[in-house]
Amino acid sequence: MGSKIKVGFFDKGLIKDYLAFLSIISVIFSYVSIAINIPDKYISATVVTIIIIILLIYIVFWIRANIMDKTELTINNSTVEIKVADIFTEPGLKVIAFNEYFDTQVDNKIISEQTLNGMYIKRKVPDVGALDQLIEQDEHLNDNKIDLNQGRRQGKKVIYKLGTIFQNDEEFLLTAFSKFDQNNKAFLQMNDYVNFLLNFWNEVDIVYNGRPISIPLLGSGMTRFKQYEVITDQELLELLIWSFKVSKIKFTYPSKVSIIIHESKKDKINFYKLKELV
Repeated sequence: MGSKIKVGFFDKGLIKDYLAFLSIISVIFSYVSIAINIPDKYISATVVTIIIIILLIYIVFWIRANIMDKTELTINNSTVEIKVADIFTEPGLKVIAFNEYFDTQVDNKIISEQTLNGMYIKRKVPDVGALDQLIEQDEHLNDNKIDLNQGRRQGKKVIYKLGTIFQNDEEFLLTAFSKFDQNNKAFLQMNDYVNFLLNFWNEVDIVYNGRPISIPLLGSGMTRFKQYEVITDQELLELLIWSFKVSKIKFTYPSKVSIIIHESKKDKINFYKLKELV
């Protein structure tokens, strides 16, 4: 199929959906069989043909479930779209995850130029000094300062509450997402991640103002989730969706939430399974 098999051939959800589809087809076929009289000599061949068609339909269902690269969920009467895309080309507001210092130094030490954070600063920020000044002077950020790390030798020193949002122009929402250790390596504990998500949605509720919003898979690629040796991209995505559900935020049509999966991560996401979350 050209992609990783993520949905088993005998997946319970797949069988349930298939049987629901088959029940509709069987009703239609029952009406057709009444109207059409099949000669006895063709009955065996007809039965075999029907069995083959039924099996082929199931195989089509299975292949489709495995090659899906987008799905839509309805949560709190809001549309949540999960899809493979480039976040920079999405309409409306776009979320970019920063660290707890709102660092802007892209030097492959504090911020890697390969990260979404680094690409945003390189591509979309013409004057980094001006951005730093806006961050320092922002009243909302000042209200969410939680500490000052005077001993930090590189980067900024003010620490902000995780989940705090700074709106830079009319297109990008910058959020304090990850903690940094003394070696400027990003890390989070799982309770930090959950608290971040809950605070993040509260902040989004304040600033989105009826506009669609696109969010990357926050935490994907982060290897330092303390207390957890392995956490998959699928689990992170399900946590992100769960947090939106419990936040009770409502995005009224035509605004919606889009969770953007990078092309390199699509084989790690079971899009079909996500519908089980609602």
